[in-house]
Amino acid sequence: MDHPDGYGIVSRSLHWLMAALLAWQFTSAASRQFLPDTPIEDFFWFSHTSLGVLLLTLALLRGAWALANARRRPNTGYIARFGHLVLYALMVTIPTLGLLRAYGRGRGFSPFGIEIFSPRDHEIESLVELANSWHGLLGWTLLTLAVGHAFMAFLHRRADGRPVLSYMTKGK
Repeated sequence: MDHPDGYGIVSRSLHWLMAALLAWQFTSAASRQFLPDTPIEDFFWFSHTSLGVLLLTLALLRGAWALANARRRPNTGYIARFGHLVLYALMVTIPTLGLLRAYGRGRGFSPFGIEIFSPRDHEIESLVELANSWHGLLGWTLLTLAVGHAFMAFLHRRADGRPVLSYMTKGK
């Protein structure tokens, strides 16, 4: 469980696992944007949609765990709490938009071999357009905020002088 002096092993594990998966996602998106039709893009992009579903699942699990530990967590202040809320919202919204686009395209979707929905005969343009308009923009926004989040974690210190980063590296 979490503690006012630091996050517990479940929170820390989910945080660092998601950080690694998000780094892979951002690398795959960057390779698709800047290195199209290359072996580098192929290497990273093949897993983008499946990992997006995994990240959505982990974000929901992590959010539920955070709510279950709400009274035990370190007091990070209102600005940090708002920032975390925005990060969580983006980590749910972005893959949801990806799912809507996949559904709208009508091709079917089976991440990790698990069928989420089967192929259809027609496309739903409004879903595809919605996701095309927002998925990438919000993804790059998430990258920017995640980098800012990491920077602030390194920069800030607690009242006792310990780095705020120790909440997520050492626990209590």
